[in-house]
Amino acid sequence: MRKVLLAASVLGAFAATAHAQSSVTLYGTLDAGLVYSNNQLGHSNWQQGSGTVSNTYFGLRGAEDLGGGLHAIFTLESGFNLNNGAFTENGSMFNRQAYVGLKSDQYGEVTLGRQYDSMVDYLAPISAAGYGFGNNLAAHPFDNDNLDNTFSIKNAVKYTSINYGGLQFGGLYGFSNSAGQFSNNRAWSAGASYANGPLNVAAAYLQLNNSGSNNLGGAVGFGNGDANIAAALQRTYGVGANYSYGPATVGLLYTHTQIDNLQGINMGGTVLGGFGGTNLHLDNYEINGRYALTPALSLAASYTFTDGKVTGSNGTGDPKWHTASLQADYSLSKRTDVYLEGVYQHASGQFGSLGSNVADINSLSPSSTANQTAAAVGIRHRF
Repeated sequence: MRKVLLAASVLGAFAATAHAQSSVTLYGTLDAGLVYSNNQLGHSNWQQGSGTVSNTYFGLRGAEDLGGGLHAIFTLESGFNLNNGAFTENGSMFNRQAYVGLKSDQYGEVTLGRQYDSMVDYLAPISAAGYGFGNNLAAHPFDNDNLDNTFSIKNAVKYTSINYGGLQFGGLYGFSNSAGQFSNNRAWSAGASYANGPLNVAAAYLQLNNSGSNNLGGAVGFGNGDANIAAALQRTYGVGANYSYGPATVGLLYTHTQIDNLQGINMGGTVLGGFGGTNLHLDNYEINGRYALTPALSLAASYTFTDGKVTGSNGTGDPKWHTASLQADYSLSKRTDVYLEGVYQHASGQFGSLGSNVADINSLSPSSTANQTAAAVGIRHRF
């Protein structure tokens, strides 16, 4: 028995030493809940949801001190479905982030691999859907501005500055990786944020070229299931700010998405096509807020008006969406909380060749009517 205990102690000490030398951290979020919706494809539905409020994922993050203020860094991050254990993207284990690079304490960091764009890095924390609030159901229709980080950019070179007294900026370029087709499924992005005490402001831009391409090894692959919009050209930009006062935080956000030659949209797993020649422009206006009633209990709410315009040879229209959410969250510990949420969306106008616009709360299949309501209760654990 003594030998067993001694061996266990030696192995434990060795593991701790190896961990300290490698500086590798395991982290992630697990989110599971029950979701009721009054109309999905014409039917009410009870379902178990994975990532109902926050995405479910795990990751490894590491760094090595190279001396002189220089560090080698890496991140490997995988999203998966907690209901069945399957990866969120077929054939890809590290489907959220997978990169390696160098970080300078004086000049910032340069990384290469699969990474998130500047809309996610700088603007998303101000939104209700971003990781500041973590509310997937409150994302703008079919996450048209990627503030809910539906996809990340492959084959990407990225620069992120150090923090200059609250100011931080960066940019990214994702290669098509296709010989003779430099612009066929490429991406680029840039953004900045400034935080000073209770005020945080941010702006960002993202451009995708031919995300619906058959070049599935390019920057973004609609055909792989890792993107929600297929188009010849997609441009998205936005600005936002939030302000904290005591236990309260209020945010305002505006984003614009211009989609040229729309080919397909993934609405909560339901893929819509037949848009040939359609151009879709969307303006999203969001207000959100959070109030901590106690250190453990908080309330959060958001409202987004999305104003759309459809033009082109395959019909015209003026689709609009009103999305409102209300959430209560109670922390059982620093890492575990439970939540209760309700979301309502009303749609109006015409959506080109699709006819009358329908409601579609993010991550759910679309309603068969102009209205959709969802309620969720769940538990979330961070590690």
